[in-house]
Amino acid sequence: MAKVIGGITISLDGFVNDRNGDVGVLYPEFEAIIASDLVQDSIKTTGAVVMGRRAYEMGQGDYSQYEYQVPIFVLTHHAPETVAKGENENLSFTFVSDDAESAIAQAKAAAGDKEVMVIGGASTLQQCLKADLLDELQIGIIPVLLGDGLPMFENIGTPRSRLEKVKVIELPGGRTDIVFRVVK
Repeated sequence: MAKVIGGITISLDGFVNDRNGDVGVLYPEFEAIIASDLVQDSIKTTGAVVMGRRAYEMGQGDYSQYEYQVPIFVLTHHAPETVAKGENENLSFTFVSDDAESAIAQAKAAAGDKEVMVIGGASTLQQCLKADLLDELQIGIIPVLLGDGLPMFENIGTPRSRLEKVKVIELPGGRTDIVFRVVK
């Protein structure tokens, strides 16, 4: 069965974007991070992706060069009128309007024996944490203090799971990724 991994990048003070909704400061070395062994290994082992509507819209309508060329399940209240460019025999979009459990179930079915990567945004990962749907949580921390913005660990309710540190990885731009196993 597919392992479900939640991944997100945050500032040192826990925000996923600044007060204006911009994420640019969190990806100072984006190309180098994509080229890293961590991301390249993830691309090889991922069979499906779950993301929220805001994360989907960050693709600006074109996923032809997106690193994960797998089925993508977008958790949203309303499907967009036009689907992003880039669909092919490997990459497809399914818009899921019911809940995170449904999106994860559909992604697991599509992924087969490969992993399901939940890439956010914050609301999608918060829903997965609340519903105890993650097997691992990978947090990329950028050494910047935003002071305000969208907090990652808000609205997760009463924590039900304990996290066990699996590894710590240093990446370009001062980024530190910490991988946690969700103890169930």
